[in-house]
Amino acid sequence: MGKVITLLKLLPKMHQILLTVLVSVTLIILVLPADDAQASKNANSQLSGTIELNHLDESTTTTSEFNNQDKLKVPLAFRTPTPPSSASVIPKMNDEANLVKPEVSIAALRAEKVEQDHTETFKVKSGDTLAALFKRADLSARDVYEITLLPKAKKHLLKIMPGQEIMISKSSEGEFTQLKFHLDPVSTLVINKDDKGYEEKVVNKQIESRTKFASATISSNFWNAGVGAGLTPNQIMQLATIFGWDIDFALDLRKDDNFSIIFEEEFADGKFLRNGNILAAEFVNQGDRYTAVRYTDGNYYSEEGRSMRKAFLRSPVDFKYVSSSFNPKRLHPVTGQVRAHRGVDYVAAVGTPIKAAGKGRVIKSAYNKYNGNYVFIKHNDTYTTKYLHLKKRKVKQGQSVKQGQIIGTLGATGRVTGAHLHYEFIVNGTHRNPRTVKLPKSLPIANKEKPAFLALSKQIMAKLQQNKQVQLASQ
Repeated sequence: MGKVITLLKLLPKMHQILLTVLVSVTLIILVLPADDAQASKNANSQLSGTIELNHLDESTTTTSEFNNQDKLKVPLAFRTPTPPSSASVIPKMNDEANLVKPEVSIAALRAEKVEQDHTETFKVKSGDTLAALFKRADLSARDVYEITLLPKAKKHLLKIMPGQEIMISKSSEGEFTQLKFHLDPVSTLVINKDDKGYEEKVVNKQIESRTKFASATISSNFWNAGVGAGLTPNQIMQLATIFGWDIDFALDLRKDDNFSIIFEEEFADGKFLRNGNILAAEFVNQGDRYTAVRYTDGNYYSEEGRSMRKAFLRSPVDFKYVSSSFNPKRLHPVTGQVRAHRGVDYVAAVGTPIKAAGKGRVIKSAYNKYNGNYVFIKHNDTYTTKYLHLKKRKVKQGQSVKQGQIIGTLGATGRVTGAHLHYEFIVNGTHRNPRTVKLPKSLPIANKEKPAFLALSKQIMAKLQQNKQVQLASQ
């Protein structure tokens, strides 16, 4: 090589320049086709989606490393843009998909957040105020102020009673997030706090209604029979009210009378809440059968569709034992003489409410030494009822009254041997036995409702009879 350089130096200057240009052109001609071919080869390889790893180790070389090494092979000026491979597209698509979040309700997110928060239950103590309870819960003055401004919270939380419970949730930082207060077994007051402020609502559990059958035969008295059948005191009174226009539960019941009912039971979250309405009932009294079916209007009708509500109640007082029955030749308890006892005596505790047997106008409300405090009610030109020996009178002469309205309380005023109500029923001026007198018939259900009612009546009364047969067979 040294000799070549020495030889070049011996050439004339012009020859040296020409030789140098010639060599350079020759080198360019030799190099360019190779580079173009290599660039073309790389481009074709990338466009076809194949990558020649050559000496690269697939297990250790990442895509970015390969791209970096590949870029080093091709001069920048001759590099062909590489279309994205499927491997590079998928991650980008996934990234974009990750940006699209599934819709989640605010309530669900809040419930999830509260579930992660710390919740503590605070029981209301005797003498507790809401402020005192919130102080025990370590709520901020701001929280207390904002909560008491909420309408529902103000209505219910300011009336808290000992034994009630309030559940309070806080975040991990100790910030108030939620309050829950059970208004009753079904409804819960919920107060939430978020970035937007405080929000309250009442959440109600979904109530499931089921039907239940009960039946009993009277051996000693109606009350004991009802308790033995598993009825509550309220259900026993409700049953007596339904048939109160047909049966005097204080006087008319006899041994071996029987009744059967179908009633609702209400459940929430699978747990028993309370008894609902009586849906159908049958009462057999001294051989006479009475039926009642509850319709969608909330009223009761016989299975044929006549209203259970009549012009007069059979008894003006809730059923109790009585001292005497209707007997025109009864010995008077004071004089001992045979004297017509033209009415019925109801024995009950002093102060027991006395009800008007029907609607009408008070024609007398006074006192004398024989009747004590008494009230006479004229219902129309045919019927008048009288109520004697009251402790107190709660109506005045000339006043209009409704059926079932309290007109006084049972007492022992006037000529009596003990506390009782003396009740008389007068028809066209003649005293009649209120237990057996025929009363005006009730109105039937409206004609447009009758087909639907009869279909319901047939179905539910058939169910009641079926249950009676099953119970009888099991005894």
